[in-house]
Amino acid sequence: MWGRWPAGQRESFAPLSILAGFLLLFLAALPATAAEVIRNFHADVTLDRSGVVTVTEQIEVNAEGRDIRHGIFRDFPLTFRKPDGSIGEVDFSLKAVRRDGRDEPHSTEYIDNGIRIYAGDKDTYVSSGRHLYEFVYETNRQVRYGPDADLFAWNVTGNFWKFPILQANADIHLPDGVKPTSLQVYTGPAGATGSNGTIRMSGAAVNVQATRALDSNDGMTAWITLPKGAIDAPSAAQERLWWLKDHRNAFIALVGLALVWGWYGWSWLKVGRDPPRGIIVPRWDAPDGISPALVNYIDNKGFGDGGWKAFSAAALNLAVAGRLKLEDLKTSIILTDTKSGGAAKLPPGEGAIMARVVSAGGTLRLDKSNGTAVQAAGEAFVYAITNENRGKYYNANIGYVIFGAILSVVTFVLLVGFGRFSSDDVALLVVPVILAVVLGIFAGVLGKGFRPGVSAGRKIFYIIVLGIIGLVAFTALGSIVSLMFEELLSHGELPVIVGLGGIIIANILAFFIMGAPTALGAKMMDGIDGLRQYLTLAEKDRMNMAGAPEMSPQHFEKLLPYAVALGVEKPWTETFDKWLAAAKIDDYQPGWYSGSNYGGFAGAVGGFSHSMASTIQSTLPAPPPSSSSSGGFSGGGSSGGGGGGGGGGGW
Repeated sequence: MWGRWPAGQRESFAPLSILAGFLLLFLAALPATAAEVIRNFHADVTLDRSGVVTVTEQIEVNAEGRDIRHGIFRDFPLTFRKPDGSIGEVDFSLKAVRRDGRDEPHSTEYIDNGIRIYAGDKDTYVSSGRHLYEFVYETNRQVRYGPDADLFAWNVTGNFWKFPILQANADIHLPDGVKPTSLQVYTGPAGATGSNGTIRMSGAAVNVQATRALDSNDGMTAWITLPKGAIDAPSAAQERLWWLKDHRNAFIALVGLALVWGWYGWSWLKVGRDPPRGIIVPRWDAPDGISPALVNYIDNKGFGDGGWKAFSAAALNLAVAGRLKLEDLKTSIILTDTKSGGAAKLPPGEGAIMARVVSAGGTLRLDKSNGTAVQAAGEAFVYAITNENRGKYYNANIGYVIFGAILSVVTFVLLVGFGRFSSDDVALLVVPVILAVVLGIFAGVLGKGFRPGVSAGRKIFYIIVLGIIGLVAFTALGSIVSLMFEELLSHGELPVIVGLGGIIIANILAFFIMGAPTALGAKMMDGIDGLRQYLTLAEKDRMNMAGAPEMSPQHFEKLLPYAVALGVEKPWTETFDKWLAAAKIDDYQPGWYSGSNYGGFAGAVGGFSHSMASTIQSTLPAPPPSSSSSGGFSGGGSSGGGGGGGGGGGW
């Protein structure tokens, strides 16, 4: 704003006052001269009858090395809101970038709902003063087709420039012979309906002119109504291509969902279904005489707990066979070689334990001070069993799961590489995806908890715990999730959430259900289930079984390692404890065990076997810490309400 001439009080001071006034005018003009502004924004716009728009923007700036150091950037929107509320995407092709009449180095990057064009080079600084930048591009889908008229609304400058625009004007060329039915111009911030501009036909072009400077974040929009049919409507083929482009997020996600579920469904039908099971008949021996550790391995389809329960069962079996003596000191367990086993060959897992005891000098102490040796013994034990029996009783079918995971990753890559997401959409996607993971794990754990052989008590426990977790999660997250899904639905991204969530759940479920027993494994599982039934039967039912052996210390001890392996040592020891009471035996103590008194021999051994696996695991050394690193139209117009637009700044 120009300063006013101060009134002098004395006539003799007039020359000095005149000089001071000129000085004030000069100083007041300095900020405008040195300011970084757009001195003139001129757009030459040609609308072809096909609907393609060719634009040449000439942007004259005043650079002073503050914001404009390497050059300027131009943001151009690539999306628009269609009449049905969904998001459409325009076509855009950059043809040239120039500065002061010469080609200028440039680069582009995608931003939220648009593209940013950087004019300049990061290693080059522009000189201070005036520079004329020129952007040439083509775009399509800028015409809105109404029932009675067509509209070409063009946001000439964009409403998001960081700099004021001192002058703004445009020449808009229509197809030959096309005369607009109405012309309007709007200026101001986005959404403003006021006008400080003129718009008129000038020869064969529509001339648009702002009548005042535009502040930063102000813009100018020409609103040109055309006769119906003046611009060719897109063909059906073009409409289909645009539909696919607008809905490619959902298309990629749902096609990926169908492929992943289809793959896993076909794979499960081919290799994932369990073979037909036979009739389960209670039995008092292990099928084919296999070891307790192998019973655990087959029953659990591997060593899900690291193999420590199987390790405990194997140690007990060695003790019952007279090869080891067990000493339970509550905080530690001592395995001692009795050196009375002879040359009999041991099953692989038990052989690995004996080898570790022998190499430790005949005594292996399982406590924290010896945690490294305990861990090595456990690893040798697991390796010995899995190396000999891998794929014999159970196929994890991991190759099928890996290929399904690859299909899932490809879907995600295609979504990121070819999809269209704003930063808000990405943020909204995170929580539903996490929920999908949680729900998948929830379903997998629930399914595992109800697999054959799991006791009724444990099933009830699963139901209660998972029910509480589900209730808390629903209460805490229900309203948040509801709002997020409402927002995603308004953005048209609900199919993406369904697709991504379904893919994640499919992978988690496949991890739990794709594995299947072999024919031999299914046969062995029938026998193992029969053994489990026998170990948990009530005494009167066991006595009614034809040919069943009578209870005795030898019979109890022989099957105790198998009861530990199957997790049913409690009912088996309770049965034996009742037998001891009925037989009036209160002084029985095996030579292979000594330790804490849990209440009689059965209670002692039962308590020991129940706690042995957790005692062993507590002795293991802590893992090392992980490293870390850092269509139609309706209503009136407004500024910013048409195609084109965007904004820019300096860099």
